[in-house]
Amino acid sequence: MTEIERRRTFAIISHPDAGKTTLTEKFLLFGGQIQVAGAVKSNKIRKTATSDWMDIEKQRGISVSTSVMEFDYEGYKVNILDTPGHQDFAEDTYRTLTAVDSAIIVVDSAKGVETQTRKLMEVCRMRNTPVIIFINKMDREGRDPFDLLDELEEELQIKVRPLSWPINQGERFKGVFNIYENQLQLFTPDKQRVTEKVEVDVNSDELNEHIGEQDAQKLRDDLELVDGVYPEFDVETYRAGHVAPVFFGSALNNFGVQELLNCFVQIAPSPKPTMAEEREVQPTESKFTGFIFKITANIDPNHRSCIAFCKICSGKFVRNQPYRHVRLDKTLRFSSPTQFMAQRKSTIDEAYAGDIIGLPDNGIFKIGDTLTEGELLHFRGLPSFSPEMFKYIENDDPMKAKQLNKGIEQLMDEGVAQLFVNQFNGRKIIGTVGQLQFEVIEYRLQNEYNAKCRWEPVHLHKACWIESDDPKELENFKKRKYQYMAKDREGRDVFLADSGYVLSMAQQDFELKSSSISPQNFTISALLASAVRSAK
Repeated sequence: MTEIERRRTFAIISHPDAGKTTLTEKFLLFGGQIQVAGAVKSNKIRKTATSDWMDIEKQRGISVSTSVMEFDYEGYKVNILDTPGHQDFAEDTYRTLTAVDSAIIVVDSAKGVETQTRKLMEVCRMRNTPVIIFINKMDREGRDPFDLLDELEEELQIKVRPLSWPINQGERFKGVFNIYENQLQLFTPDKQRVTEKVEVDVNSDELNEHIGEQDAQKLRDDLELVDGVYPEFDVETYRAGHVAPVFFGSALNNFGVQELLNCFVQIAPSPKPTMAEEREVQPTESKFTGFIFKITANIDPNHRSCIAFCKICSGKFVRNQPYRHVRLDKTLRFSSPTQFMAQRKSTIDEAYAGDIIGLPDNGIFKIGDTLTEGELLHFRGLPSFSPEMFKYIENDDPMKAKQLNKGIEQLMDEGVAQLFVNQFNGRKIIGTVGQLQFEVIEYRLQNEYNAKCRWEPVHLHKACWIESDDPKELENFKKRKYQYMAKDREGRDVFLADSGYVLSMAQQDFELKSSSISPQNFTISALLASAVRSAK
């Protein structure tokens, strides 16, 4: 097996509270990276989840940023990206999906398919990303497994094929039957350690002894029905994104997780080709290419360091080799590229296609940047969202102005919020997709940068980036709309409309052609029509 064939890079996605982080934690346990698993909401468990390393994540019991973890398992190199479920951080999750080859969707057995799960599945479908579904929390009372499978097919518009089957649920839950390997594995629940399993033939009398005659008969009937209703599992249809294998279990109690992991490393695709604007990049190419899909500020609060996450699309990355930064047209060398275990990181000498590495960032990277061995390439498809909520950010401690500016600058680089400077009064406006992001920014500024801020309301409807073929027309527009004009961090002109009415009036007055690419751009033109480019 070559280095590239060994790679398995995937994201864990779901609606909030379905159990993504807990499942990640158990994967790390099986991968031997941790000896004791932590929990998101800990009662008696003192250890927090490995992937929730920010203070705010530990306190609130939610993930606010994608964590990258890697481990070796049975000869495979597994890269996990644990994503936030909350819709306010959906942008981070959507970008993450551009950097993975497959995904595991976690579904709560009692709640079934929820809103965020549908949206994420749409993104996977657009990109033909193969998905495996893990139905979690089988140790709680939930819905009938067959009803859940019907709902998955209907709501996510994908055919399903169960590869494991639960024995009862709730308090009577006794384990799962592994259809893929055709054996029964009974467990003793343990939240923090790997436990022994019992292997039993499904048609033997031994099964009755282990789980009782009634449950054994029901299991045999269910398995017969599964084989009758669902077609044989075919790896190729899964990799093409037409069929989703389904596993049942409880991530918290370690039921069914190992079955999922064993099957996943065998059937999941190794790194796939990546589309660039110029051509398709194959992972087996000898020359290195990669793109930046995420930037995290302050991974180590003692050093104020920013890390840019780079997905390697082809070739081999070697430490201290010169690589071309395409946007800046500069040659860069990286003396300390890192691999991750959430916050813990270790320096590496080389990495291969499919890996995700961290590069130290001192303000040279933006999301979507490409690194190559000299070739001019631009990877596409990294989404950017127009902000929906806006607030003025003010300094609450005059002595800490420098820290605040530094904090805002680094947090904006992460790409989850945008900064605008109003040209009329010079005040700073932060735009985000959801309310929770304001709280996270405030918390991180205070705890990581020792700067206090306060939010003041500002009523805005939409931010629109504007450009024009006719400089006179643009100047005229900026004069007329002076109080609504702002600059973003790139120095581009942004029109901040405070209502839908003001926006439509501006469109009428200047006959603006609305962008078909993104709602956040429109173009002014003397000819009343013009090409529109997407704002990156």
